[in-house]
Formats: sequence, C-alpha cells, structure tokens
Amino acid sequence: MPTINFKPTTASRRNMSVTDYKILTKKAPEKSLLESLPNNSGRNSYGRITVRHRGGKNRRKYRLIDFKRQKFDAPGKVVSIEYDPNRSAFIALVQYEDGDKSYIIAPDGLKVGDTVVSGASADIKPGNALPLENIPTGTFIHNVELYPGKGAQLARAAGIMAQLMAKENGMALLRLPSGELRNVPITCMATIGQVSNVDHENMKIGKAGRKRHMGFRPTVRGSVMNPNDHPHGGGEGRAPIGRPGPVTPWGKPTLGYKTRAHHNRSDKMIVKRRNGK
Repeated sequence: MPTINFKPTTASRRNMSVTDYKILTKKAPEKSLLESLPNNSGRNSYGRITVRHRGGKNRRKYRLIDFKRQKFDAPGKVVSIEYDPNRSAFIALVQYEDGDKSYIIAPDGLKVGDTVVSGASADIKPGNALPLENIPTGTFIHNVELYPGKGAQLARAAGIMAQLMAKENGMALLRLPSGELRNVPITCMATIGQVSNVDHENMKIGKAGRKRHMGFRPTVRGSVMNPNDHPHGGGEGRAPIGRPGPVTPWGKPTLGYKTRAHHNRSDKMIVKRRNGK
C-alpha cells in the first residue's frame, strides 16, 4: 500500500507522510467489539509513574481482536477492512454464518467479500488459520501462537511475516522477522500470509505534535539535568559523566547490560538468537 507524501507547504509537511487509507472500507467500528481504554499516562495501579515520558494522547477505544481463531470449520465473510488506533496493522471485521462477528488482523491482500476459515482442513490462503502441523513447510505465516490455545503472540505487526522452516518431533521451527529461529509446538495455530499495511515502516512522523498525539512526551538527556534529578547532571557547561560508566536516573548501570530475564522458560525453544548467538 502506498504512502502519501505532502507538498512542503510548511517545515513539518516537508518530511511528513501518511499511509494511504483507500483500502479501508468502513470508518465507524463495530460497537459490540469495543471496550473502553483509559489513558493511564504510564502510571500503574498505585498511581506511580512506571514508564516515563508518556501522557496526553488522543482518546481511543480498544477493538477486541480474535487472536485464538477457535471458531473451527465455520466460514466467515469479510465485511470490512478497518483502521485500528491500537496497532500498526489493519483489522478485518468477519461475520460468520450464525451471525457472530469478530475482528481479526487483516493479512495483505484480503478484500471485502472474501471468506476466511479456521481449522485443520482450511485451504492455504491468506486469512485462513490452521495448526502448524497442517501448514506446508516454507509457507509465510503470521499471528503465531507460542502455546496451544493461548492466542497469537508472534508476528502481529504491520508488514510482518514469519516462515515455517521445518517440522520434527512435535515441534515446528520458525524463522521470525527478527532473524530468530525458534521452536513452537506443532499444535499451535497460525494464520496464512503477511500482515497488512506493508508500507507502515516507510511512514515519516514529520513533526513533534504528531508524536504527542500518540502519547509520547519529550525526553531530556540526563547530562543536561541538575544533580538532584539525574546522576549525570550538574557541572559547569558540558561535563562528562564523572563516574564509572553511564547509569539510569536511579543509579543502575546501563548501556550494554542485558535486560532479558534469565528465568524465561521459553529460552530453551530458541535455536538461534536474533543477534546470532
């Protein structure tokens, strides 16, 4: 899908581009699949800021997405392709023969009027969901489960796809978009095709205000703060860090330290890390 580049009528318009939304067929979302989404501005249930530099974004409603695809062998007709403010990909409204409606992540090429099916006997075409054991090796997939029945967790962002590399001993070997090779139980569900909105990565924000609409507030370097605000702060003019190595605002060493938890049980499923180790 192409992006729209604006004429440089202002400084911000010069470097601004947006996604061409001509593929979208409906502006108003399905009310039965909406939930309220409060703006917590990076605060936890105690009201304490746990994620800094957040707040002030546009109001939005959450769209309930069917990541499990457990309505097996029931054909669903694509009613509309819609915008979702909570994710980079587009979503598709699917209506089944019994009248039920659900949102799914729209794969690239899915159109209004198409039929999608979930189940072991479904055809290998974009939008259909099958267990990995029923998908041919080499197929490009998205919306992949890590654990059977939990719902899709892998390859859900715009333009993303994973590839099924091999199947052996009850496990399926996947090559993820990051380059990581990972084993997943062969009974996990996955959807055929590439996620929609492929040109999302080419979009340029263009101006600071557009980033503020997304809920991001300005970030300030620690070296320009006062000593009571950051360990790097203080000093006359531009000053070096003044201590062994860079640290966080709370004094913890940073820049190059591992942040992944050592007790992650799914690490044993990784055949090759994305960094090549």
